[in-house]
Amino acid sequence: MPIKLPYRVVHASGQDDAHRVSELNYHSPLTKGWQSSRYCLYPQDIVIQLDNRSRLRKVQVLSHQFLIATKVEFFVGDVPDGVTVTLDNARYTRLGYVSLSDNEKTGFKARELKSVQVDAVGVFLKLNIHKNHINKFNLYNQVGIIAVNVIGEPVRSPMDHLNDMNFYDDGKKKRAIEDDPSLEGLFNRPDYISPLDDLAFDMYQDPEVAQLIRRLEKKKQEAVLQERYDYAKKLKHTIQELQKVGEKLGKYEVEKRQAIEDEDYDKAKLKKVQMDEYRLQVYKDLNVNGLLETTGSRHPQPVFLESVRQPTPPRLMELSETPSPPRSSPLPRTPYDDRPLPAIRNPQKTPSLPPPVIPHEERPLPIHTPQKTPSLPPPVIPHEERITGEPEPMSEKEMREASSAIDVFGEPLVSKAYSKTWSYREDALLAVYKQMQELSTSTSKDDAKNMMRASIFLIKRAIEDKVYAVFKAALNLLKMILTEYNHKHKIPRQDTTFVVERTLPSLFHKSGDTAQRNRDDAKSFIVEMANFPEVKPTHVVPHECVKPFKLTMGQRLAQSRCEIVEMLYKEFKLTSGLTLDSVMHFNTNALEHNNNQVREVAERMIKQLYKDEGPEIKEYLPADDEKTRKITLWRQLFEHFDKVDGKPSKTIIKKQKAEEEAKKQAEIETLQKQLKTLKDMASGKQPIDESIVNEQPKKSTRKADNKPKLKQLQPKQPPAKGEEDEASVYNIDNICIFCGERNESFTEEGLDLHYWKNCPMLKRCANCKQVVEIASYTEHLLSECESKATYSRCSRCTEAIPKSEYDQHVADKACNAAKPSMNHCPLCHQNISAGEDGWKDHLMGKDGCKQNPRRLLALNKQPPQGGKTTTTTANRGKTKPLAKKKAK
Repeated sequence: MPIKLPYRVVHASGQDDAHRVSELNYHSPLTKGWQSSRYCLYPQDIVIQLDNRSRLRKVQVLSHQFLIATKVEFFVGDVPDGVTVTLDNARYTRLGYVSLSDNEKTGFKARELKSVQVDAVGVFLKLNIHKNHINKFNLYNQVGIIAVNVIGEPVRSPMDHLNDMNFYDDGKKKRAIEDDPSLEGLFNRPDYISPLDDLAFDMYQDPEVAQLIRRLEKKKQEAVLQERYDYAKKLKHTIQELQKVGEKLGKYEVEKRQAIEDEDYDKAKLKKVQMDEYRLQVYKDLNVNGLLETTGSRHPQPVFLESVRQPTPPRLMELSETPSPPRSSPLPRTPYDDRPLPAIRNPQKTPSLPPPVIPHEERPLPIHTPQKTPSLPPPVIPHEERITGEPEPMSEKEMREASSAIDVFGEPLVSKAYSKTWSYREDALLAVYKQMQELSTSTSKDDAKNMMRASIFLIKRAIEDKVYAVFKAALNLLKMILTEYNHKHKIPRQDTTFVVERTLPSLFHKSGDTAQRNRDDAKSFIVEMANFPEVKPTHVVPHECVKPFKLTMGQRLAQSRCEIVEMLYKEFKLTSGLTLDSVMHFNTNALEHNNNQVREVAERMIKQLYKDEGPEIKEYLPADDEKTRKITLWRQLFEHFDKVDGKPSKTIIKKQKAEEEAKKQAEIETLQKQLKTLKDMASGKQPIDESIVNEQPKKSTRKADNKPKLKQLQPKQPPAKGEEDEASVYNIDNICIFCGERNESFTEEGLDLHYWKNCPMLKRCANCKQVVEIASYTEHLLSECESKATYSRCSRCTEAIPKSEYDQHVADKACNAAKPSMNHCPLCHQNISAGEDGWKDHLMGKDGCKQNPRRLLALNKQPPQGGKTTTTTANRGKTKPLAKKKAK
C-alpha cells in the first residue's frame, strides 16, 4: 500500500536567503517554502533524495500564491545495482510536466496543489521549474514552491523478507493475517492512499494534533481486527473532530507568527493562551487519553443489543479529572471569542499560506453547558424551531467564496444570502436593491463598479435558487442594474457586457427548469434584457443565444433555447446582432437533436425565415433531390417551400401521374376486351353485335412519333356567305403550335424542318440533340436528358448547373435569384413575366431575349415563294407540350 515517503533536498539551482530550500524537508502550517533567487535564470532545478529506493505512485507540489511557475517538469533518477548512491551516479528519466494557473482569478490569494499519478522506480526525484507568470506582486521574477510530497512504496530486496516481523509493525499485522488470511484485504489494498498521507493534511494541521490523529487511526485499525466496532466508531468520530480542531489550531499558529513578525506581542501572547486553552479543553471533552488506552485495554466489553436497536440521546456528563468512557457528544464552544479572524490582506508580508480549502464542512462547535441533572438530557429541537432573528453563521468555505461581496455589503447581509431560510435570502436581495438605488451619484466610479460586480455574484446564486420568490427578486435586481444603475453612474459599456455575460448562463440553465413558470420567466427576461437600452447596442444577448448547443443537451433546456431564438427573431428580425447565417446555423444544428419537440421549434423558424427571406434559405439545407426527400423532415420542409412558391408539391404531382396511369390502363383494358370480342365474332364463337362493329375506337391522345401536338386549337369555322376567308387555303396541319406561325409549306416534313431550325420557342439540347421547348429546357436537363446525372439544380436561380461547376457556382452567389411569381429564362438568366404570353414576348418580341438566335430570324423572315406566311395569335393553352426530334 502506498505511503508517504521521507526525503531530503540534496540540490537546488538557487535559493532566496529568507526562503531556503531546506524549508521543503518538513511540512507544517508554518512552512515558508522555497523561493528562487531574484532575477534568476530559468529553468531552476530541485533534486530530492528518498531514504530508500522506492516505486513512486503520486507526486504532489504546492505552489506559491503569486510566485508561480508556468510549468514544472518531473524526472525520476535511479542508480544501477552495485553503484554507490550519489547525485553524480544517478540516471534520470523524464516523467512529464504539469502547467500551473496564473492565479489571477483568485486575486493571488490561494495556492494551487497539483497531484500527479506516476509509476516509476528510483532514488531521486528532480523538479525542473520553468519561468514565472508575470503579475504585480512578483517584483523580481521569482518562482516559489511551498511543499513537495512523494507517495509510494519502498522497493524491498530479498534480504528484507527476513525482517517481515519488523516490517509489519512488530509482527502484529503479520500474525493477525496468518491467523485469519481473510483479513489480508484490510491491509493489502495496492491502490489505496490514506488521506493522512496527503500533502493537504500536514500543511493545514497543527503538528501535535496531526501526530495524535495518526495514533488514533492506528488504534482504529487494531480495533477493527479485534472486532471492537463500537470502539472503532468512537475513534472515527474523534478523528473527524480532531481534523477540524487541528486546522483551527494551525490557523491560530499562523496568526501568532504574523503577530510576532509585526512585533505585536500582546496579540501573540493572547493567541498562545487561546491555543493552549482550546487544545486542553478539546482533549478533555474528547477524552483523548481514554481513547488511546494509555492505562491498558478495556476489551472485551459487554455489548447491549437493546441499546443498539433503540438508540437514546447521549447523556451530558460533568467534566472530571478522571478518564471517562469515550462519548460522541458534540464538542463544546470555548469561553473565548471564536469568531473567524480576518484574512491577511498583504500577500507580500505573508510568510505562510492563506486559508486552506477545507474538504469537509467547517461548522462552529456547538455550545456545551453542564447540566445540573445529567440524567435528563435536553430535547432535540428541529433546525426550523431554532431559527432566531439572525441567520446561521457562514462557514469558512462560504466566507472565502463570498469574500468580494462581504467586502462591499458586509458579512451580516451576505450571511442572509447564504441562509437556509428562503425569506432571509429574499431580504438580502431586497437590501442590496435598496442600497444600490440609494447610492449617491457623487460616489466614485470604481466604488460603483465594485458594488455592481459584488451584486452580480449574489444575483447568479439567487437565479439558481429553487424558491420562486428569491428567483424573482434576483431578476428585479438585475433589471434595475441594467436599466437604471449603470446609466445613473455612467458605467462603461464593457462592464454592462460583463454583467450580461456572467448572468446569461444562469438564465439559460433556469430556462430548462422543471417548473413551468420558472422557464417562462427566464425566457421572457432574456428577450426583455436584449431590448434594454444599455444592452441592445452590445448585441451580446442575440450573439450568445444563437450559439449552437450540444446535441446531448436535455430536452427542456434545448427546447427553451430554440424558443428564445424564435422570440428574438420575432422581436428583431435580422437586426440587432441576428444574421441569417447565425440563425440558420443554429436551426440546422437544432434539427439534429433527438427530441421531436426541439426539432419542431427549429422547423417552425425555418419555415418563417423562408417566407420572409425567400429561396436563399435553401443554401443552408441539403440539396433538394429525390434522395433528400426520402427523409420525412426534409420532405415536409421542401413541400412547404413549394407551397409558398405557388408550385404544386411533388406529392400532388406524383398522385396526378398515378391517376393518369390508372386511367390509361383502364382504356387499354377496355380496348383489349373489345378486340377479344371482335375476334370471337370473327371465329363464330360469338354472334355479331352491330353496336360493337359500328363503334369507332376513341382517338388516342398519344402519337407514335415525337411530333409536337396541337392542343386547344379548334377547326376553322366555315366563312360567312359573301366573305373571303384569308385562311381558307390552310388547314389545321399548317400551323406551328409553339410560335403560332401559319404557312402552307408546313406539311409533316415542313414542320419538322421548322422545329429543327427556325421556331423561336424551341432549341436543340447540347447533350442529346433533341429539339426541346425553351420554357421547359431546365426540367429536360434534370429529368429527361441522357446526361441528366451530370446536372444539379441551383436553389437560388433554379437552373440546371453541371455538377463539375456546381460548388463554385453556389459559392460565388453571382447568379440571378429566381422569383416565385415570375418565369426564369435559361438562356439569358433573367426573370420575365409570368404565363404563356410572357414566354412569347420574351422569346419572339422585338426587345426580347438577346441570347435566342432564332428570335431575329423569326422577325426578319420573308414569306417563301409560292406561299403566304402569317402569324396567328392563337394560344396554345396553359399546357406546354415538349417537342423533341432526334438529329438526322
